[in-house]
Amino acid sequence: MANTETALKEAMTSIEGTIGVALVDYTSGMALGTLGGGKELDLSVAAAGNTDVVRAKVRTMELLGLKDEIEDILITLGGQYHLIRLLKGRGTDGLFIYIALDKNRSNLAMARHQLKKIEKELEV
Repeated sequence: MANTETALKEAMTSIEGTIGVALVDYTSGMALGTLGGGKELDLSVAAAGNTDVVRAKVRTMELLGLKDEIEDILITLGGQYHLIRLLKGRGTDGLFIYIALDKNRSNLAMARHQLKKIEKELEV
């Protein structure tokens, strides 16, 4: 089992094109851990902003009466992918991994596959 720091390091090193990654509690909007980012990407701001995205989607699903779970949410920008993966493992309820990827250097399918693997190994 991997802790938060190990999981974030694995995402940064094993997912090609990663700009930054965060583990976020969407009940509070706080990042429990971040790695990468910098002046081009403030991960604390991204954590709080993407919390709003997750809450809005969860609320919309409830209003629609959808009895399903969100695996991930993809936001595609001109030069980046922003991927939000809601966690479902033991002790991870209310958490998501947020990762920003350079669109020209990343493979979205492989990034999703690797995040699923990291999720399975994560213990918070």
